Amino acid sequence: MKKHIPLLLASLLCSAGFAQTAPAPAASAVRAPAPPPARGPELALALEAASTAIKTCTERQQRIGVAVLDSAGVIKVLLSSDGASARGGQSGNAKALTALEFKTASSVLQEQVKTDKTLADRIAADTRFNARAGAVLIKIGDETIGAIGVGGARGSDVDEACAVAGLQVVQARLK
Repeated sequence: MKKHIPLLLASLLCSAGFAQTAPAPAASAVRAPAPPPARGPELALALEAASTAIKTCTERQQRIGVAVLDSAGVIKVLLSSDGASARGGQSGNAKALTALEFKTASSVLQEQVKTDKTLADRIAADTRFNARAGAVLIKIGDETIGAIGVGGARGSDVDEACAVAGLQVVQARLK
């Protein structure tokens, strides 16, 4: 009986497909070429902009979260000041995403939704969006390469002032 166990085991493995291996796919079939990365601020500049936004708001005794996104809405940097609420970071990210989607500062959208019901409904229908002041586009000339959004300060106008301060410190070095 002991002589038949290895043969029986091999037979079971073959019938279950364990002993067979498929040929490896050709190298070209393994991966499609990666798409080019979305345009955005370099990481060091995104970090500097976010840090400046936090410093600016901290000087105003405001605890905030700040997000810097590339042109595809991918988070480059997400920072929160000491003592900031989770909502601040989420709000900053949502404002930045909203500015990117609608191609304008979130403060502009905040005013537009007051008179444009279609816009208001579109923004309200997507929980990722926040049309309160606090996000500005990051542009090189006419090209939008990202957005910086701040949330959590007492007053969205303060959020926006901190976002603008962050952008201003890096604007001339964007490429």
